[in-house]
Amino acid sequence: MHTDKMRFQRYKQYPAVEINNRKWPDNPIIKAPIWCSVDLRDGNQALSVPMNIEEKIKMFELLVSIGFKQIEVGFPSASEVEYQFVRKIIAEQLIPDDVTIQVLTQARAGLIKKTFESLSGVKKAIVHLYNSTSKVQREVVFRKNKQEIMAIAVEGTKLIKALKSEMKNSDIFLEYTPESFSGTELDYALEVCSAVIDIWAPSPENKIIINLPTTVEMSTPNIFADRIEWFCRQIKNKQAVIISVHTHNDRGTAVASAELAVMAGAQRVEGALFGNGERSGNMDIVTMALNLFSQGVNPELDFSDINKIEQVYRKCTKMDIHPRHPYAGELVYTAFSGSHQDAINKGLKAQAKKEKDIWDVPYLPIDPKDVGRTYEAIIRINSQSGKGGIAYIMENDWGFKLPQEMQPEFARLIQTKTERIGNELSTQEIKNCFDAEYINCQGRFQLKSYVVHSENEDLKKTVVCFAIQDREQEILIIAKGNGPVDAFVCGIKNQFNISFDMISYSEHSLACGSDAQAVAYIGIKSVQGYCVFGVGIDANISIASIKAVLSAINRL
Repeated sequence: MHTDKMRFQRYKQYPAVEINNRKWPDNPIIKAPIWCSVDLRDGNQALSVPMNIEEKIKMFELLVSIGFKQIEVGFPSASEVEYQFVRKIIAEQLIPDDVTIQVLTQARAGLIKKTFESLSGVKKAIVHLYNSTSKVQREVVFRKNKQEIMAIAVEGTKLIKALKSEMKNSDIFLEYTPESFSGTELDYALEVCSAVIDIWAPSPENKIIINLPTTVEMSTPNIFADRIEWFCRQIKNKQAVIISVHTHNDRGTAVASAELAVMAGAQRVEGALFGNGERSGNMDIVTMALNLFSQGVNPELDFSDINKIEQVYRKCTKMDIHPRHPYAGELVYTAFSGSHQDAINKGLKAQAKKEKDIWDVPYLPIDPKDVGRTYEAIIRINSQSGKGGIAYIMENDWGFKLPQEMQPEFARLIQTKTERIGNELSTQEIKNCFDAEYINCQGRFQLKSYVVHSENEDLKKTVVCFAIQDREQEILIIAKGNGPVDAFVCGIKNQFNISFDMISYSEHSLACGSDAQAVAYIGIKSVQGYCVFGVGIDANISIASIKAVLSAINRL
């Protein structure tokens, strides 16, 4: 790559924060923040086809069912659909008593008044006031100085306070956002927010929300955390202020920024399901909440049925979810790598034997069952897969506990097939390969009948009588040995002059109950040193073992 083609000189380093004895790196998150969903506003405005009222209702109901207590439901002064949706959920009493809706408005008098009109009759609501404060917005977009920009925030706050006093039967709370906080000088952002706080005059019983966004994510998460800690140290009347963050994902670290911000003192987090939102999206609340969950912290949101949540999200937003999306993607609990599959297989078996149910399985940060997933898709088989993963599929999906010595042989067969077709194999296709190779293999010999004829007490030998189909000829053989299987092997060797040694034998039941079938696995070695395995299934374990011997001989 020619670095001169990348015009990195056009960009400048984001400034660090001068902060002494920062505390946030040593602060673990031990409690979930106050969550606020912005799916119906910030997420919705980023859709190529915004949700209609019916879809917004479905999304609202989903968010309530997940457990959100604060939901930003729209920008009622921005469009008729937004306005009518807010009116509908208020008029039809669709808002649960323990849920507070939030509505967004710019700091403009006409928009603020329209917003309050939409809230008529609401029991409680957060009015979310914002105006942009960054240097580039002040100079390029608004062409106003710092005092003029501050005046916009102050006048907007005064109007909301006046209109609140007219809402006699409604509890109205204020959230103020210095939009483009990430591009705003810290001391100036503090100055503007302090002016808003002075006008609103909050108390510990009636707090104001100060929301500090990475409207555009411009720094590493640690610098954002420094900004939040600095702000929390400096803000006046701190006991009456809730510090909130709203992180975007332009640098791909919105979740990390929000997490570190909470460590730095933020008490509230805004975000959207699966990170939906402008440009690279909002902070993904699913990921952050389940990150807490994976650390033993109650997320206070219910993601135990992630599949249902995905279905409603896709239907309402027309958006897809990346198969590698943390916790929710189709492939996130799936291993193709052979070493990963083997470790997961062994880890799940060890987990099942633990006395204390503390999750600790390689490559699985949480138990897929805890979010409504099953183990069926944890291990999938392609050309990169190994013996452990294939053994897992055979045992967990089909009940076959392949002996460890046999696993490499079957894995080679599966790998050959996946390389030939250039695709992964389904669990049914793997079972079909197993059946064709071991159970239904049409080799030279087929067992027609078999009985234990008698036992010779003096010689302590078992005598068996069996009929073998050898190509076009059926041959009756009587043989004796140290048991039914040994007698059968002796008869085969003597009758057909075949030399081999049995090197392994194992068996187990395929199912529970009186009608359970038994499966036997037998490994044999030829005089040339070539080893193969055979498998037999029958209700009678002796006959299952005989079938396994014939399976191995036919494959040899």
